[in-house]
Amino acid sequence: MKCVVTGGAGFIGSHLADALVERGHEVHIIDNLHSGKKEHVHKDAVLHIIDIRDLEKIRKVFKDLGAVKCVFHLATLPRVPFSIEHPIETNAVNVDGALNMLVASKDAGAEKFVYSASSSAYGDQNTLPLTEDMRVNPKSPYGLQKYIGELYCKIFYEVYGLPTVSLRYFNVYGPRYNPEGDYALVIGKFIKQKRQGKPLTITGDGSQTRDFTHVSDVVQANILAMESDKVGKGDVINIGGGSNTSINALASLIGGPVQYIEARLESKDTLADIKKAKELLGWEPKMQFEEGIRTLLRNTA
Repeated sequence: MKCVVTGGAGFIGSHLADALVERGHEVHIIDNLHSGKKEHVHKDAVLHIIDIRDLEKIRKVFKDLGAVKCVFHLATLPRVPFSIEHPIETNAVNVDGALNMLVASKDAGAEKFVYSASSSAYGDQNTLPLTEDMRVNPKSPYGLQKYIGELYCKIFYEVYGLPTVSLRYFNVYGPRYNPEGDYALVIGKFIKQKRQGKPLTITGDGSQTRDFTHVSDVVQANILAMESDKVGKGDVINIGGGSNTSINALASLIGGPVQYIEARLESKDTLADIKKAKELLGWEPKMQFEEGIRTLLRNTA
């Protein structure tokens, strides 16, 4: 079956594309290589170097492909701090780009659209764990933009009949993470600092917690979302590890001296309620956090 993966040269998307190829699907990747890398593209996948803001080029790809089983939309300009500094640029990619992919998928008659949403939509809540029926409270342009994408997915099912499902990821980590730049994921940043013999820089007091989720589990959730006949009506589903870890505890697990720096605007705690994922997808995380970190440390030594 033909599958399209936007952002398929990036961190999560490349792992998903690999898994789809290994399952025998014909995989087409749409990526502008802004942060993705050609070397992450599976040799049996087809790479289309296109920006998701260019609707006409996307339409041409779909026209050439014909029938498409599933579109996985992972392309994004991520990170909360970057969106705060660049709200217009991130909106163009994260909102307009998502809308372009929905339009192209609808027009091409795609069988399902799986959208990579974000737990950033929750912001700060009074209770944990975070459940999908909570009122969203985004604290950044990024959180808002990703939530708008969810709403568009629901509308495209209700108005146009395009089967859609949104997966709210919680702090994904694993191989091929990007440790570079001011907006690097905290795990990648810590491992890079440790490798360089530098102290691990912790924002605020380090008591903030995150529900870290291994990329292999996220990939499996995407594939189950494609295959499940229980989803497709604009459903929103948490995809998280189901437990949380403080940044101080993460630093201790990685090891080395630490340095505390100024706090930044971010949610205090995250913890996913994953009952809905178990019920609708038959999914639950397999990778234990400590084992995932140990594996990363071994592979980046």
